[in-house]
Amino acid sequence: MNISSIKVVPTYQKNCKVWNPLQALISIAQHPGGVNIYNIYDINRKIDIPEGTCYNSTRPKKDFIVKFVADNNRLSTREIILDAIKKSNEATVDQLAEAADVSPVTVRHHLNTLQAEGLLEIRSIRRKVGRPYYVYRLSSKGSELFPQRYVRLSSLLLEELKAKFPAETVAELFNDVVERLVEEHEAQFSGLSFEQRLDYLVRLLADEGFLASWEVTSDGYQLTEYSCPYFSIGREHSEVCAFDRQLMMSVLNTPITQHSCMLDGDKSCQFTFAVPENAG
Repeated sequence: MNISSIKVVPTYQKNCKVWNPLQALISIAQHPGGVNIYNIYDINRKIDIPEGTCYNSTRPKKDFIVKFVADNNRLSTREIILDAIKKSNEATVDQLAEAADVSPVTVRHHLNTLQAEGLLEIRSIRRKVGRPYYVYRLSSKGSELFPQRYVRLSSLLLEELKAKFPAETVAELFNDVVERLVEEHEAQFSGLSFEQRLDYLVRLLADEGFLASWEVTSDGYQLTEYSCPYFSIGREHSEVCAFDRQLMMSVLNTPITQHSCMLDGDKSCQFTFAVPENAG
């Protein structure tokens, strides 16, 4: 990060002030509340520094406030809008226009696009007088754009499962998860032809975070996964690879042969299979 692009404006609090901009910036970045130095961009944003954080040896009586100004150019307007909604939980068009330093018309354009992508939800709030106004919040899909700790938690849970149960039991648990997912969707694909099931399977995999496609080959069919949502976990727990394979076999009702795997350094995961005799 270019420190010179950051201007820290000292805010006086009784007998205490930030006198060293670099120290102030580092303090903000290391704040236990989780403020990330790479996300510092808001105009006149205020960060609460814990009591006692002071650079002139005088202990403040209240939380110390640092107000700083930074360059918004490193983030797009779209990213600023998403980040502002994430921080406030809900926001109006005017609030987002102020945060992004753009016109409300520009904000509405981005909001329409974000809604079309399924990243936002909108709620109407009625007032006693005048027309209702709208507030925007992130959808579940939108929330997933921000860093999560799912990988670490999932890895710890798998470690505990593998430490307390035999491998066969862990495998059964993965199969139970797939069976539950299949049961939720079975009514939607049970009456489809084989290739229609393939289309449905690709959409189902996409819902689970996979990017996949299928094609007809001289020997039957091939399905290719170009991305895997469990790649990070799979490097330590290869058992997770059973999830998509089992899902394919359950939806298509046919044996699957895997020819490549991203965990082995391949560019994609490729599977081949033939049309089952009882396929529609």
